[in-house]
Amino acid sequence: MMLATGCRSHRANDAKSGPEQIYAKAQKAIRSGSYAEAVKQLEALQSRFPFSEPARQAQLDLIYAYYKNHEVDPAVDSADTFIRENPTNPRVDYAYYMKGLVYFERQSNWLERRFNVDLSQRPPINAKKSFDSFQQLIEKFPHSQYVGDAQQRMIYLRNRLADFELHVAQYYMRRGAYVGALNRAKYCVENYDGAPAVKDSLKVIVNAYYDLNMTDLAKNAELVYAANYPGSTKEIERKKAWYRRIF
Repeated sequence: MMLATGCRSHRANDAKSGPEQIYAKAQKAIRSGSYAEAVKQLEALQSRFPFSEPARQAQLDLIYAYYKNHEVDPAVDSADTFIRENPTNPRVDYAYYMKGLVYFERQSNWLERRFNVDLSQRPPINAKKSFDSFQQLIEKFPHSQYVGDAQQRMIYLRNRLADFELHVAQYYMRRGAYVGALNRAKYCVENYDGAPAVKDSLKVIVNAYYDLNMTDLAKNAELVYAANYPGSTKEIERKKAWYRRIF
């Protein structure tokens, strides 16, 4: 009976809590690292007092709490909702940043990170979404405090996306699908300038043109390669097939 009375009393106190009290509980939970509890309090605040000032403040906190609680889809949905409903809010840049961060962290799980699994052969769906979100942040809010971190992450993401395009291009070359290899390698060169994979993508372009008997374009690609990587031209020298050596 005492336990039942205590539970009823607890529920009654929760029911009497105003938006400020609920928001304070959520903040306390976030500070203590109890993100599941923070999500619970913030969701309750938004459902019970949707038009209150604490509820508006809680929108960004809820994105963060979802992110820290590894709830990816709710975090992205909350960020999108905030961006859509508050386009002129002075903190909307934070929503773009958090959306990019959520997708950034979703690229691999803890086990893959623990054993340094090579992700270059995996379709970089989340990497592309993260890159796009950070790019929107930088384009819309170039003076945001989050731009510096976003740019650093975009360098990593650019290299990750370029590595995948190179991997696909090389796979197509091994399969004899030279047009497909050429398209993927050109996409890498044109869209991920500065990535380490660009160098090998240019090699793919040269070889694909030669295999397609498009000699003039192959030689032009060789000139581009030589201009960008002087002293490395021997890396793209092609050996003649055995049946061509007799001529």
